Amino acid sequence: MKTLKDAKPGETVTLVRYHNTGDVNLRRHLLSMGFVKGAKITLKKVATLGDPIEMSIKGYDICLRKEEAGNIEVE
Repeated sequence: MKTLKDAKPGETVTLVRYHNTGDVNLRRHLLSMGFVKGAKITLKKVATLGDPIEMSIKGYDICLRKEEAGNIEVE
């Protein structure tokens, strides 16, 4: 099982599902921004200490903390 926090910069992954852990309100917010099953996510950068992670999805850029990215399963 690979999560979004395991992806490397420059890699494009496909969102598979959300894990049951994590903030439900954040999950709803991410869903409204296009983090839906089958969405293509391209990792752009990882901060020096590994947190946050910058990514591109559906034409816009977003940063997530590693904790949040660890709740998103990708392939």
